[in-house]
Amino acid sequence: MRVPMITPVVKALIAINLIVYLVQFSSATYDRQIVSTLGLHYFTSEKFNPIQLLTYLFVHGSFRHLFSNMLGLFFLGPMLERLWGEKRFLLFYFITGAGGGLFYMALKYYDYAALETATQAYIQHPNLQLFQQFLVEFYPSGIPYEAHGLIPASGDVTLNESVLIAEESLRGVLNTPTIGASGAVFGIMAGFAMLFPNTDLILFPLPIPIKAKYFVALYGLYEVYGGFHPTQGDNVAHFAHIGGMLFAFFLVRFWNKQRNNFY
Repeated sequence: MRVPMITPVVKALIAINLIVYLVQFSSATYDRQIVSTLGLHYFTSEKFNPIQLLTYLFVHGSFRHLFSNMLGLFFLGPMLERLWGEKRFLLFYFITGAGGGLFYMALKYYDYAALETATQAYIQHPNLQLFQQFLVEFYPSGIPYEAHGLIPASGDVTLNESVLIAEESLRGVLNTPTIGASGAVFGIMAGFAMLFPNTDLILFPLPIPIKAKYFVALYGLYEVYGGFHPTQGDNVAHFAHIGGMLFAFFLVRFWNKQRNNFY
């Protein structure tokens, strides 16, 4: 596949992402404020705001995170923008990005609802003998960082402290935001594969050409596997990627149906 000439909307999206990243990492304070304000929080979080379904697409956790997303946008986005035009491409970008966030939250609902129910039950009937069991069941990798400060140096937790730890741990989980343009970029990948299925893509860093339809299908299967079988320390929102691809699939089919009916 040839290196595409960058188009106006793709150029603007990359520029905005880069500016936000530079502001984030110019100061630890700015980074915390931007992630907390613009990142997508779970809908029961005290920090949730519906506009975050769009703003989280412009926030990234590292240069590698930013680079990988912008690379996909740079190579695949221009062909879709030329095909659809600037307005429809931008609409597609935001719909698939927001769709990825919604899909991720929907699949987290069961886990988070169970955690919220168990936490409220413990708060109403605290029991130190059951506290350790509660932590092991719902926080097998350890409680959130925000709750560590509530544990006394001795390690001996009182009944009241256990309640505070349970409350702060839940708050820490719900207030952990999802960030990154991956949902929209995976939507672009899926849309590209549907519209240009036989275009050869290069499997970076290996110089192996593979047709877009096969590349995206294999990548999608990998994301499904990663979502259901995350590795230790995996903080990738695999289901947001899958959600972006699903929204892209239905949106492209809907638009194609409209065009066929029109003509």
